[in-house]
Amino acid sequence: MIQLESLAYSYPDGTRALDGVDLTVQRGERVALLGPNGAGKSTLILHVNGILRPTGGSVIVGGSRLGDDTVRDIRAKVGLVFQDPDDQLFMTTVYDDVAFGPLNMGLPSDEVEDRVHEALHAVGLADAASRAPQHLSFGQRKRVALATVLSMTPEVRVLDEPTSNLDPRARRRMLELLAELEATMLLATHDMDVAWQLGPRAVVVDGGRVVADGPSRDIMTDGALLEAHGLERPPSA
Repeated sequence: MIQLESLAYSYPDGTRALDGVDLTVQRGERVALLGPNGAGKSTLILHVNGILRPTGGSVIVGGSRLGDDTVRDIRAKVGLVFQDPDDQLFMTTVYDDVAFGPLNMGLPSDEVEDRVHEALHAVGLADAASRAPQHLSFGQRKRVALATVLSMTPEVRVLDEPTSNLDPRARRRMLELLAELEATMLLATHDMDVAWQLGPRAVVVDGGRVVADGPSRDIMTDGALLEAHGLERPPSA
């Protein structure tokens, strides 16, 4: 479903963020993308739906190679949940935020309404549709941001640090939500316990390169590997 081939990216100041990444994610697979801060995880996932364009190599999603003529279709296939929900929520009500994507797809109003209610019900916020996002807790805003993606029914869900800055109860609720989703998922996190619970496969990125790729049980119990790349064994492993 996702194929990255020799993916490279340099920021305008010359900083090399990705340096020849090769990665394939099969349809229906859940992959945890691990690495220390600054490893290149966020830069990588921003390429999967074309927010960033590679300076080298290629991005292929669902058989379509990312380019000017395919970026719109690829963005319809890939739903991206940002680390900070305030980067994703900008309308005056929760309903309007979740409806924004389906409306821009040109869907009829009754289908938009059905999608919004289904998405908000899935994240446990069906009673918050008329509320202003800024009046919700941080954890609730995280769930609304996820709902904005669910309402688009993408084939791929890409999440950047979905549990960061959440209190224990909100973190547990988010884990439960993500565990229930049935779709191809690429999850970027430095929370090893989240990766252990949600990702049967783990990919470690450091210095803009893939340095390890395999079953989570093997990757996340390899003390030498984790130590070398600024990671720790998850408590539940």
